[in-house]
Amino acid sequence: MTTQDMRTEYKGKVLAVKNLPTLPKVLEEVTALMEDPNTSIEQIAKVITFDQVLSAKVLKMVNSPVYGFPGRISSIQHALVLLGFNVIRGLIISTSVFDEMNKAMVGLWEHSVGCALASGEIAKVLGLKDPEEYAVAGLLHDLGKVVSAVQLPEIKPELEAMVRDGDISFLAAEKKLLGFGHDRVNAWLAAHWNLPPAISEAISYHHKPLSARNYTKYACVVHMGNFLTRVFEYGNGGDDNVPVMQPHAMKLLGLNQRMLENVLDRLSDAFMDISDLKLT
Repeated sequence: MTTQDMRTEYKGKVLAVKNLPTLPKVLEEVTALMEDPNTSIEQIAKVITFDQVLSAKVLKMVNSPVYGFPGRISSIQHALVLLGFNVIRGLIISTSVFDEMNKAMVGLWEHSVGCALASGEIAKVLGLKDPEEYAVAGLLHDLGKVVSAVQLPEIKPELEAMVRDGDISFLAAEKKLLGFGHDRVNAWLAAHWNLPPAISEAISYHHKPLSARNYTKYACVVHMGNFLTRVFEYGNGGDDNVPVMQPHAMKLLGLNQRMLENVLDRLSDAFMDISDLKLT
């Protein structure tokens, strides 16, 4: 089999993402309800609440410092009112694949939560609307790594060996072995799960944010959030390398040195606050 044939086969397996066992049926039901303009928040909350384990995980995450409402949200309906459907939908997806994140890579969940926190803080410092959505984009930015691990378990040892022995980034190893990286998988996932456009672009372009066409700020914020989480060495994204931060992303956001120092101060304390967040 040629290298091109292997890459085509890998892509086909990843695109069979419908086989991913961890995405709950409740997400499909909630999405269908949202398409009906007559649907009430109470109806949506009721569907989510039927999944007690998932509800507990979502409430724990919503009440964490990541979203700025610690200890204040006691029901899914309240969470929907405060955070909005797009944030709750992102939380359902992320908490659903929590166990797979742990299997895919030790420390990946922590890294994802860290990126969520960093992205949310950057959005707040910049005064951007709906910082919770930026946080969700940060939370979901490495989902492609999870799906690749689930759909292509045979390549995991080779990927890890490439990163370790070649001293290259996880993204570079993915591209070398598969012909595409987790950012491309994110784009496929976003289309498959019908994610909101802003979150879709953020997770698809977080490594090359200026390529995002319509929601460049979202991609730039998650790019910066990922960078800062790596700088703080919170969690593990698959390698020990701090990714290159694109200065043009800072410039586009209008993030100056004083603002960046403000974000770093906030994160230093916040990472301590979320260090015990486990969705078990």
